[in-house]
Amino acid sequence: MEEHDYLDRYRHSAAHVMAQAVKKLYPEAKLGIGPPIEDGFYYDFDLPETLTPEVFPRIEEEMATIVAADHPFQREELSFEEGKKLLEEQGETYKLELLEGLKDQAISIYRSGGFVDLCRGPHLEHTGQLKAFKLLSVAGAYWKGDEQRPMLQRIYATAFPDSRDLRRYLAGIEEAKKRDHRKLGREMDLFSFHEEAPGAPFFHPRGALLYRTLLGYWREEHEKAGYQEIMTPLMLRDHLWHQSGHWEHYQDHMYLSTVGEQTFAVKPMNCPGTLLYYRETQHSYREFPLKIAELGRVHRRELTGVLHGLFRVQSFVIDDAHIFCLPEQITSEIVKVVDLILSIYRTIGFPEFSVEISTRPESSIGSDADWELATRSLKEALEQNRIEYEISEGEGAFYGPKIDFHIKDCLNRSHQCGTIQLDFSMPERFNLEYVGVDGLKHRPVMIHRATFGSIERFLAILLEHYGGVLPLWLAPVQAIVLPISEKTIAYGRKVKDRLAEAGIRVELDERDEKIGYKIRSARLQRVPYMLVVGPAEENSGTASVRHRREGQRGEWPLEKIIEDLSGEIAARTGYDSCLLPEAD
Repeated sequence: MEEHDYLDRYRHSAAHVMAQAVKKLYPEAKLGIGPPIEDGFYYDFDLPETLTPEVFPRIEEEMATIVAADHPFQREELSFEEGKKLLEEQGETYKLELLEGLKDQAISIYRSGGFVDLCRGPHLEHTGQLKAFKLLSVAGAYWKGDEQRPMLQRIYATAFPDSRDLRRYLAGIEEAKKRDHRKLGREMDLFSFHEEAPGAPFFHPRGALLYRTLLGYWREEHEKAGYQEIMTPLMLRDHLWHQSGHWEHYQDHMYLSTVGEQTFAVKPMNCPGTLLYYRETQHSYREFPLKIAELGRVHRRELTGVLHGLFRVQSFVIDDAHIFCLPEQITSEIVKVVDLILSIYRTIGFPEFSVEISTRPESSIGSDADWELATRSLKEALEQNRIEYEISEGEGAFYGPKIDFHIKDCLNRSHQCGTIQLDFSMPERFNLEYVGVDGLKHRPVMIHRATFGSIERFLAILLEHYGGVLPLWLAPVQAIVLPISEKTIAYGRKVKDRLAEAGIRVELDERDEKIGYKIRSARLQRVPYMLVVGPAEENSGTASVRHRREGQRGEWPLEKIIEDLSGEIAARTGYDSCLLPEAD
């Protein structure tokens, strides 16, 4: 058995034991589902009282008792009627609902120490094989993800075969709490959220600076790669979304507005607007590949319970681009896109990545032949780049297969960001054409692609990866001047002005506070360089330089400060590791 499969079985068994413990402590509890997930497992419960983390030790203690008893996991196969009778006797209404969807499938239950659960398995041989587990959090979860259904309580937990792995994982959780981008956003004064606009961030001046800096780099790289940038409207008539197929496949996530007798949708995707732009003029094969980019704001309806800082929002910008090309250009263009995406990741500080190709889902549009050609083209492009990939069956977009890029942060967490999607269907639906070398009209191939995906989400990843201590070129405030007293504020202003004239993002702390307080405040705001100025520095035309990570660097002339900082900014250098110890 492969390690991943064993870990899933291990955690599935731990979920079973947790459900058994909860039922022992709360006999009136009704069971939902309890699957293994990437970093652990969860189980959903319908309970008459609200659980809090304070009850976790009691549940863990009961789980330990079940583990010590070393109950065997016993699988039994039942007929539909036998399963229904058993669950009705237990009063498990949610399990009964699940059973209704299994009429044409094999039905199995697992028993362990008097506890019975409707479950397909597999499980370990006995409960005593569980060695290390920990309950982590509790949250609300609608039954089957439907906000019209009951709200259950979901207990998240994790389990490892080795207690050392559990300790390392828990240490990572504590480190992640320190790096939580919502906490950093407050401390660095980057963004906020307000109930008047759920799931829509308000970027403060420093946050907007970071946003613009990231997009400025994106624009620079895309201009060099031959992309042209457009802007399309935020709201478009409903018939457009019927034509694109989004109405059928995505309507539940769209914001709609009716004006008179006309229905509009706030765009959840940028591609239909690009298609309308393409149709504005007649195109020739000589223009191809035609690369059209848009940093377009989109809105998508999400359940309130899944909103999470910048990671999951309802209003965000996607760094979309669409490449129109000839069939024979597909592979070479995808190779170029892969190179561009990975180059940008490396510059920003994400050299580790993994790739997967997602194939045709059950609900899709387009012919079998087009899907086969599209999928083969994606594979060939990755193989030419000598990039290993996995296949994710049935997880493609409804209009075409896709390549997804997963970057790894310094806490070894994986985040799906960039994507490349090959689409033969949209050009057909929108009757896109170009004049070929033969003088006849042909259908172009369309490549959808994004580097960051959601800009907001990528900023959250970036902040947590660096713990807010961003590389100098990305930092919203690159240096702050700290006069040690009121007497040197005037000189501090001169220092600030000199740096600002050189293009360095600099601030001046004029508050009537002690210098130690100002340094601590600047550190909390993760400012890379602190320039302390007093009478001695004023007399010599210098500043005492303190680096956020490396500590004191000495007293430098202003020319050297400007030269060094400007060089570091221009080079877009990052850190070898985001886990470097910080200077006191």
